[in-house]
Parts: sequence; structure tokens; C-alpha cells
Amino acid sequence: MLTLAPAVGVRPILVLAIGNPSRGDDALGPLLAEKIAALELSDVEVQCAYQLQVENALDLIGRREVVFVDATASGPAPYAFSPLQALADESFTTHALSPGTVLDCYRRLTGAPSPRAQVLAIRGYAFELGAPLGAEAAAHLDAAVTELRSRLVDGTP
Repeated sequence: MLTLAPAVGVRPILVLAIGNPSRGDDALGPLLAEKIAALELSDVEVQCAYQLQVENALDLIGRREVVFVDATASGPAPYAFSPLQALADESFTTHALSPGTVLDCYRRLTGAPSPRAQVLAIRGYAFELGAPLGAEAAAHLDAAVTELRSRLVDGTP
């Protein structure tokens, strides 16, 4: 177990967006990250990654809450918020992790409970390499940004 202190000035809320801007609607996570970062909310740090890695567990040190944001090819439109628990995922590799596995890695590394976590899954439809963001996905993005901004400002992600 690691005993690590949070970096000085670590913000209590982390928005961790996942996706590839070159793959159509998979850009939803990074685009949401840009819009939330532009708000410059004092308690919120925004990070973006193509996929989650074991190292992302260290990004949770000192956090009270984390919101994982990703595009999804199924599920309700325009988006869904779901609470998330640490989960030792059977598909675990060190090259791509689920959000629940990142929480589990954090718990195993630190011996501490993981921060409160949620997944914001934004409905997308086309994920082909080189495709632009679709119009329907763009509308879902706007709705998700509005909802997440409201939750972050109200202090209830």
C-alpha cells in the first residue's frame, strides 16, 4: 500500500473525460472537457485521456469526487448519470481500464476508500475514424454540459 499525500493545490473534484476526437462521436468526452474547463470552476480539475490507464488511479489522490465522462454507443439519450463503485473488472489489462477498475486500483494502492464517483455517459452513434461529430451527438453534448455544469456549481456532481 502506498501512503501518498495529495499534491499541493489539488482540487477536490476531478472531471476525467475519455475519448478520441478523431473518431466521430467518441469526441464527446474531450469536447465536454473543453467546455467544463472553460468555466474555470475553482473546485474542479478537468483531465482528458484517450482511454483510462492504471496511472489514472493516482489522479484520484486527494479528491472528494470524480466524474468519469465518456461517449456510449448504447443507453439513453441524451446522457445518463450513474453512481460508480470500485470494481475488480475481469477484463483488466494495464492498457485500458473501466472507471470502476480505476477506483479499485486506487483502493488497492492507497488502502483508502475511493472518492465518490459517477459516470456521465453521453449517447453517441457514429464512431468511425475520421468522422465528424454528428448533429444528434452535438445536441446530447450540449445537454450533458448544461447538466454537469449545474451539478458542479450546485456542489452535487
